[in-house]
Amino acid sequence: MNRRSFGRRLAGLFFFCLAAAPPASACGGEADPCAVPLGVYHAAVPDQPAAGKRPAIIFLHGAGGRGTMATDPAGYVEPFRKLGYVVIGPQGVMREGVAFGSGWSFRRESPPLRDEAAFLTQVLADAETRFGVDRARVILGGFSIGAAMVWRIACETPGFARAYAPNAGGFWRPHPETCAGPVDLFHTHGWADRVVPLEGRPLRGGAIFQGDIFEGLQLWRKINGCAGVRPDDISTTGPYWLRRWTVCASGKGLTLALHTAGHEDAPPDWAATIHAWFEALK
Repeated sequence: MNRRSFGRRLAGLFFFCLAAAPPASACGGEADPCAVPLGVYHAAVPDQPAAGKRPAIIFLHGAGGRGTMATDPAGYVEPFRKLGYVVIGPQGVMREGVAFGSGWSFRRESPPLRDEAAFLTQVLADAETRFGVDRARVILGGFSIGAAMVWRIACETPGFARAYAPNAGGFWRPHPETCAGPVDLFHTHGWADRVVPLEGRPLRGGAIFQGDIFEGLQLWRKINGCAGVRPDDISTTGPYWLRRWTVCASGKGLTLALHTAGHEDAPPDWAATIHAWFEALK
C-alpha cells in the first residue's frame, strides 16, 4: 500500500469513527444529566423514530427525590415514553437543614433557592434543541411538593406548558389571591392521603401550612371563568372519582381525580389517564 492510499484509508477510518460516536449533545442518563445554567435534568426518549417534533412531559419529583424518578423504567411516568413522549426529570435544589434534602422553591413566602420558572424554561429550551421537543405539546406534572411547584408555575407562568398535571400537592397557605391566566389542569389526589391531606395541614409547629385543594380549585374556577361552582360532569373511570369543570369562558377546563389510596400510592394507570386527557385537549 502506498503512502497516499494509506492516508486515504486512515482519513476514512477517522471519519467513520466520528460518525459512529454518540453526538456531543447526548445526555440525560442517570450518570450524565443534561446541564443548563441553573441546574441539571434527566431525559428518556422514545425508542421509535420521530416523524417530527415530539410531545413531552416534564415531571417534578417530591421532597428528597431525584430527576431520575421521572425516567425510571419502573416508574409511573414511564408509559409516556412508550406513547412517544420525551420524559424529562429536572433535578430539584439541595436545601440545607431540612430532612428531605432536595426540593423546590415552591413557597412564595420563603427565600428562593433558585428561580424555578427560569430553570424550567432553560430545561425546556435545551430539550427542544437536544431531543426535538414540541414546545406546543408539553405537560408539566409533579408529585407532592413537585406538584406544589406545578401549581405555582401554572398560576404565575400559565403559558409555560400546554397543560398541567399535578399529583398529591397544591398551593400552600397563604393561597394566592389571583393568577396570571387560565390553564388546563388535571389534579390527582388520594382520598386517604395523610401526608398532604386534601384540606392541607400545618408543619413546623404551624410555621408553614399546606393549602386546601378545594380552595385552590375555587381560585382556578374564577381564573378560568367557569360557569358554576358545581362540576359540569361527575363520573367514575377505573380507580378515579372525577369532577370536571368544562363550561368555562376561557375555554380551559379543570379536572379533580380522586382515588382511594394514600400519598405514595399513585394509581397504576395515571399516565394513561393523563395522556388521554391531554390528547383530547383542543
